[in-house]
Amino acid sequence: MAKKPTTNSSGRGRRDLTVKVKTARGRKLSSKLWLERQLNDPYVQRARAEGYRGRAAFKIMELDDKYGFLVPGARIVDLGCAPGGWLQVAVPRINAEGTNPKKPQGRIIGLDLQEVEPLPGAEIHLLDFMEDGADDKVKAWLGGEADVVMSDMAAASSGHKQTDHLRIIALCEAAAELAFDVLAPGGTFVAKVLAGGAEGTLQKELKQRFDKVANVKPGASRSESSEKFVVAQGFRGRS
Repeated sequence: MAKKPTTNSSGRGRRDLTVKVKTARGRKLSSKLWLERQLNDPYVQRARAEGYRGRAAFKIMELDDKYGFLVPGARIVDLGCAPGGWLQVAVPRINAEGTNPKKPQGRIIGLDLQEVEPLPGAEIHLLDFMEDGADDKVKAWLGGEADVVMSDMAAASSGHKQTDHLRIIALCEAAAELAFDVLAPGGTFVAKVLAGGAEGTLQKELKQRFDKVANVKPGASRSESSEKFVVAQGFRGRS
């Protein structure tokens, strides 16, 4: 016999909308918890509903709404761009969302080590941005220097918090080095880091090279995550 739905204090029927995942043979508990979190994450659900390739799209939306670096006509480099959610947000913003053809049209280059599904308005290249000569290739593809270099890259998780912190800081430092080579004066660098003790050297160098450096955790970042984003604006040029 089927159970009746539970009732609240008003006597009306109410269903628990939280999705629970059964533990299947061969599925680790960590995988089960990750799947449950994905299924119940409002940003994951919103990304699917609005056609974005991932919840990370809402992070760059929040950052740009606050700091205003994705402007019409801007030239953008998106490092580690897979699956393309940041590109989806940037393309209409640097092209004035197609509302004013008189405004300058931007240009955006996405780089990754893996194939990324093509996206209208973005130019995607398979490239290790840490290889020799990567900066020259980027500037050639852009047709000049960049106005923004942005990165949502994260190293594969090892399960060890301090190791993961060091790996992502190393990625962020490498991204910053490319930014120093390709940014035009006045440009912006946006990158994900993990809160911890190893990013002090990076923060110090960014403060020397940019007029303003902010650290922020967007609302779209999971509350239990230690990730934050550094937004460095007003590049002072190569020394």
